[in-house]
Amino acid sequence: MVEPRGLEAKVIDLDAVRADTPGSHRGVFLDSAGSSLPPVQVLDEVVNHLRREAEVGGYRAAAEREDDLEAGYEVLARALGCDADEVAFTDSATRSWLTAFDAIPLAPGDRVLSTEVEYAGNAVPLLRRAAEAGATVEPVPSDESGAVDVAALRAMLDDRVRLVSLVHVPTNGGLVNPAAAVVEAAHEAGALVLLDACQSAGQVDLAGVAADIVTGTGRKWLRGPRGTGFLAVRKEVRDRLRPRQVDLHSGTWEAPDRFSLRSDARVFELWESSVADRLGLIAAVRYALDLGLANIETAVRAGAEYLRAGLAGLPGVTVHDLGTQRCGLVTFTVDGVAPATVRDRLRDRHITVTLSGTTSTQYDMTRRGLDVIVRASPHYFITRTQLDETIAAVADLT
Repeated sequence: MVEPRGLEAKVIDLDAVRADTPGSHRGVFLDSAGSSLPPVQVLDEVVNHLRREAEVGGYRAAAEREDDLEAGYEVLARALGCDADEVAFTDSATRSWLTAFDAIPLAPGDRVLSTEVEYAGNAVPLLRRAAEAGATVEPVPSDESGAVDVAALRAMLDDRVRLVSLVHVPTNGGLVNPAAAVVEAAHEAGALVLLDACQSAGQVDLAGVAADIVTGTGRKWLRGPRGTGFLAVRKEVRDRLRPRQVDLHSGTWEAPDRFSLRSDARVFELWESSVADRLGLIAAVRYALDLGLANIETAVRAGAEYLRAGLAGLPGVTVHDLGTQRCGLVTFTVDGVAPATVRDRLRDRHITVTLSGTTSTQYDMTRRGLDVIVRASPHYFITRTQLDETIAAVADLT
């Protein structure tokens, strides 16, 4: 893994990115943590390739873009701060996470540590596989800020801990977990770290984190198509993994009774995929790199803090975000108004937000006595005027 890039941010040309994002002019879009608005460059890449498939067929169309598809590994590696042979493409963050987790051996007595902001999509397979293997899943306590308590983690680590499952940014709030410190502690104990970057890739610079496995999606902060995902696997830990979902792409049938598996991260890929969507994801990552990941992080953080402060200043509104380092997710409730009603009334005013509930983050929401909260996630293409409009709309609800 490469060294971290600095946050020497420059101002993003707001007019230019909004011109690339026609949807940004149709109301106030605050759901990039769900599925963001792709720029026209991504849309054109996907649609044009689908048209080409209709003209010459999928195989020939893919062959025509072979060089671009191959170059995509280096593009994604730049965004993740790793080498191209450590990168694999998938069809979702879920597929990436499950494929990687399934390759980690677990035996009776093994321990898996997670955090109190663990996501349901990870928790369900963690609990199921641990039960099958005779292992345990144990959440690490949070510190006073709500982030994972690294000191508590160190106290829990021993030679039976096989994996630390770390959600970088939770689905129900804006905190950023101290990934680098968690990785350092886990590695001292010989444990692997599986970093869920589903909500951080594209808004938080990942270079320098050095997690053993990083998984994420294209549809959120990277502004790529739905049905796209990725994972990065450090070459130093590949021998510790046992990929089980393999086919003729991840392996070679060398003789009737013999096969071999790839030695790079593409062993986690499968033969069939949407070429159009993958090209769209590559275009989205290029777009982000052209803007500058540090610039994006600074812009997203500033917009979210502006919205957070505006909402916190309203009577009857409670902001629920934790952490000392925070990012682009802003969660809140309005006294006396059900979160679903808040969402619907804002939608009536062409302001798009969503909800986050207990079933997505049982540990954290139960610990804090929360049931459902409203989630707003402004990306860098949202203007201050639009954020003011949102704050005023919420004020009207109180």
